[in-house]
Amino acid sequence: MGWTDTHCHIHDDKMAFGSDESLQRARDAGVERFVVIGCDAETCSAALDVASRHDDVWATIGLHPHDATQGVASIVPFINKPRVVGIGECGLDYYYEHSPRDIQMPAFAEQIALAKEHDLTLVIHTRDAWKDTFDVLDAEGMPANTIIHCFTGGPDEARACLDRGAYLSFSGIVTFKNAVELREAAELCPIDRILVETDSPFLAPVPHRGRPNEPAHVGIVGTAIADLRGHDAADFAVRTTANALAAFPRIHS
Repeated sequence: MGWTDTHCHIHDDKMAFGSDESLQRARDAGVERFVVIGCDAETCSAALDVASRHDDVWATIGLHPHDATQGVASIVPFINKPRVVGIGECGLDYYYEHSPRDIQMPAFAEQIALAKEHDLTLVIHTRDAWKDTFDVLDAEGMPANTIIHCFTGGPDEARACLDRGAYLSFSGIVTFKNAVELREAAELCPIDRILVETDSPFLAPVPHRGRPNEPAHVGIVGTAIADLRGHDAADFAVRTTANALAAFPRIHS
């Protein structure tokens, strides 16, 4: 069993290669499954198009906090499409605040409700907004399967997420020199709650930092964490893929 990239945007125009070539490059690098992410109506449609053409690709549909002003109703028509395995990415982003906070928060809450109603995995984006993220989750109640995508916190935030039952998904940031607390979080995360992702085309790991990322690099992320934890990389690929299948139960169907 090879790697699973639990979060990539291979339909993005910043990708160095087209979707099909990117997927093949990743397969050649030992990646066996991909979850392609929707962030608004346009990218939800694009993610579903990729998933419809590849047996090893699934899609999520969501409204990113940057796009919260578009309204959650804009993504609802995609929920029952084939190969949809999650709601997101959704959440709160107080770093850029492209949408006002008083619009981000209800949009996040609505998508939590959708995940619970349709028994879909929730994929969360949170940046500079930990307290409000936890407050909304606590108020709405956690879906059965919840992923903190591109986890960027330290040990305290990791424990708060884990205590609520979330999976932590780590990206190429874990290879960055200054990501000391993030690596501490990767070390303490239980082996059955850890996921790996690329967030392609963003956040390419060292030694590719500064260039467009791609799913073929998810093994670099996973190997870095395996080395950090003292695990064999091949075994870590098996374990994190098993976690991905648990976190996204619809991938089995």
